[in-house]
Amino acid sequence: MFVEFYVLVVKLLMLVMLHKQRFTVLLFVSFCLMSVMSLFLVLLTEMTYNIMISTSNVASCDMYVSLLFDKTSLMFSSVVTLISTCVFMFSRQYMNKDLYYWRFTWVLLLFVLSMNILIFSGSLFVLLIGWDGLGVTSFLLIIYYQSNNSWQAGFLTLMINRFGDVLIMGTVFYMTLIGNTLLFNYPTSNYCLMLGLFSVAALTKSAQYPFSAWLPAAMAAPTPVSALVHSSTLVTAGVYIIIRLMTTLDFPLYMLQLFLFCGSVTSFIGGVCAIFENDIKKIIAFSTLSQLGVMMFCLGLNSHTLALLHLFTHAMFKALLFLAAGCMLMVSYGVQDIRLLGSITKNYPLILVFFNMSTFCLMGLPFLSAFYSKHAIINLMWSSPLNLICLFIMLLAISMTSVYMLRTSKIINWANNSNYIMENTKSLSVILYLPLVILFISSLSVGWLMNILDLSCMNYYVLPSIYDMLLILLVYGAAVFGVFWTKRHTIKTISNMFLMWPFWVLINVTTNNLSKQVHQMEIGWMEPQNILKPFSNYLSILNKTQRWPIKSFSGLHPVVFLVVIMLYWYY
Repeated sequence: MFVEFYVLVVKLLMLVMLHKQRFTVLLFVSFCLMSVMSLFLVLLTEMTYNIMISTSNVASCDMYVSLLFDKTSLMFSSVVTLISTCVFMFSRQYMNKDLYYWRFTWVLLLFVLSMNILIFSGSLFVLLIGWDGLGVTSFLLIIYYQSNNSWQAGFLTLMINRFGDVLIMGTVFYMTLIGNTLLFNYPTSNYCLMLGLFSVAALTKSAQYPFSAWLPAAMAAPTPVSALVHSSTLVTAGVYIIIRLMTTLDFPLYMLQLFLFCGSVTSFIGGVCAIFENDIKKIIAFSTLSQLGVMMFCLGLNSHTLALLHLFTHAMFKALLFLAAGCMLMVSYGVQDIRLLGSITKNYPLILVFFNMSTFCLMGLPFLSAFYSKHAIINLMWSSPLNLICLFIMLLAISMTSVYMLRTSKIINWANNSNYIMENTKSLSVILYLPLVILFISSLSVGWLMNILDLSCMNYYVLPSIYDMLLILLVYGAAVFGVFWTKRHTIKTISNMFLMWPFWVLINVTTNNLSKQVHQMEIGWMEPQNILKPFSNYLSILNKTQRWPIKSFSGLHPVVFLVVIMLYWYY
């Protein structure tokens, strides 16, 4: 009866709305359904519903298809469907002239469906379906604009995610051998290996150090895809899996220390790279990387409720930030360099409001959404026994958020005008602003609502006032530094994410020029040519091998990684 009523409502709404917005209507109805169910579970009961279907029996181990409905999965699904509704509505205007728009829409819908399968997964089999679905559909969306850069970015994303798939498959085999394929009711004596495999797989999916290179590469995808991938779906899948495991299992101390280390280093690298970046989409991607590090750091503090709260708040304002950036790309004819977008919001005050408000939410200003989660995480960090290096790196990473976001806002809002863009302004449709208004209201209220609805997100701390004063000085000092920051040229090492990102262009240019110079020297004044012929051949072979991403990682990266780990464990 309930399913028939749901189908009838969807059909009626599809008849009322335009046929081109039927996916948007479907996702909006799904959001309303998930929201009502999650409110019922949060306010009235603490029950969990599990749907289990036995599919086969392998070596006396039952294989189940299990779907788990509780307040965590329903609230997360409602957030995903709301953001997906706004993204589909925005993409209809953003890509209305695309020849293969419906193919893009179907792939994007499969991406959202895979994410919801992963959210409600209660067994390893269902989890593997959602995990692989996210990997395949994200690869198709990243290479949607078929170019050399998008193919390289898609290959890098696919390879790192395939490594996580191997770990998930190893977990499936291991859990089958011990006779349990469900994501709950684990045997207490054999779950440490399973936790290790799951944790490393989650690090790959959530772009944690040292698997962070694929996240800025995913910016080759269209802007609506970036808004969905970098807000609440692909990058948060690994964090969500660890949150689900933490609700039923106690993680050992060495796993929590791994989360602390990876989270702090990831947040720091994302902040530093965002400060020296000029591409607006990559700046937002690096900010996503920094906030993912904050979530993983919070999991290292053994507080999955605060990590989930920050995940929800970050999803809302980051989707708003991406859609506001997408509006700027529409009016600037695809220009992504912030040095060419000076004062672009002068003729678009609504975009100015949306972009600045999402920026303030990201900075964690008082009474905005991220204020409730970020400050709770910082207070928990002050009251936890942490080593000095981890604490110092995290404080720097948090303060860097104000630097790169205020730098970006200053250039976009108050820099010199770009004559070409300002002279060729075009109007935006009113329908285009509707998803931004929805996300704007959600960004302002989601942190406050979550603190009211779920009492487990509320924390009370008694800390010395010097800690709060130090935090305020760091944030406002970073804000002043961001306003007066004038650096507009990138640094090669930082743009490579400290040699984690394969620098194909520089390697090819360097080896090509060196090969030409050696060849000119051979045919010129040096005789015979056989003296430097082996060296020239070696450079030619090196140039060819460095064209593929897997061959272009620097040998300095593992050395830096080992040195940082030694310092971390020493202190």
